[in-house]
Amino acid sequence: MLTSKRILLIISGGIAAYKTLDIIRHLRKESAEVTCVLTKGGSHFVTPLSVAALSENKVYDDLWSLTDETEMGHIRLSREHDLIVVAPASADLMAKMAHGMANDLASTLLLAANKPILVAPAMNSVMWKHEATQTNVETLETRGVQFVGPNNGDMACGETGIGRMSEPDEIFIAIKDFFLEGPLKDLKALVTAGPTYEAIDPVRFIGNRSSGKQGYAIARALLDAGAQVTLISGPTRLEPVYGAHMVYVEGTGEMLEACETALPADICICSAAVSDWRAANMQGKKIKKEPGSNPPSLALTENPDILKALSTCQKNRPALVVGFAAETENIEKHARSKLKKKGCDWIMANLVGKDENGQEKAFGSDENQIYFFSQEQDDQETWEHMSKKLIAERLVARIVEHFNT
Repeated sequence: MLTSKRILLIISGGIAAYKTLDIIRHLRKESAEVTCVLTKGGSHFVTPLSVAALSENKVYDDLWSLTDETEMGHIRLSREHDLIVVAPASADLMAKMAHGMANDLASTLLLAANKPILVAPAMNSVMWKHEATQTNVETLETRGVQFVGPNNGDMACGETGIGRMSEPDEIFIAIKDFFLEGPLKDLKALVTAGPTYEAIDPVRFIGNRSSGKQGYAIARALLDAGAQVTLISGPTRLEPVYGAHMVYVEGTGEMLEACETALPADICICSAAVSDWRAANMQGKKIKKEPGSNPPSLALTENPDILKALSTCQKNRPALVVGFAAETENIEKHARSKLKKKGCDWIMANLVGKDENGQEKAFGSDENQIYFFSQEQDDQETWEHMSKKLIAERLVARIVEHFNT
């Protein structure tokens, strides 16, 4: 897949720079051509000699090289490659990218680039979560820059949190996904997954048993078909879907806002099990149990309807909107009612709850059974019981057919 593909790899400062040597090995093993740019900070962690030996190409590090700039090196480097990968991408370099700064070779060629850019951030968790960094990320995403990671885990500084650079094999997969000539290439997909949690007080919440496995499998299948995927996830214990743009939320309101931010999209699949209600008055401190007192009453108010909002929006309505219906009874009646009320194109319905053996039928399970309903046909389709991975692949095959007819 990567034979003769030309990758420009920019290595900025950070302890994660040593991992880029494995990225280069992966790319060269797949016969990709790799040219590397090493920033001053990056050279503190890896040497030009080691990078050159693995890439089998000259390493560039100086904006003011007379030889390179006689040939307008920063322009040439930015234009002669199929994909520019920044790994690790420091907070400093991302800020330069967002604000159009050009005071070294890396930032200058990124500003001069007219080719796709894939960024693998790496920084301390507090730096990653800082409003300035998140604003820069949003700015870059609106310009079409793609992201892989960062991951959650231990860091060299001794702290734990989100900010670790994705592992080399994850970045390699993201690079391969970019070049995947799938049937959904050039289409943007939005997927919601998992539960939402609605806070009652700082300790308690209203939630459900959704694991997010089906939505994550759908995001993976869409990526494999070549789509650009944004996966908006409620709280789960699942690993990120590498290659997708991951957005983590907790409440239904946050999820709707994230969905609207992700538009426009060609495909929208709402597989998240969102809470229909939330506490009318979320308490600012823990509700205490007092001896002899009655349990507190809980007033609820309705949450926004994400599926209906996306199905009926006047601006940027996706060409295909797919909803999920988790039911405990009368599956056809409820699914058809939901299809009509929400205004979506397809409904994927399934039975939830416990079976005769006390096992969950869908939530948390690796398998499911789907009943497929659409606005275009009167009859339901009953899909056989199968893994959520196979359900995702079957759904994506149906989506491919839909866009090719």
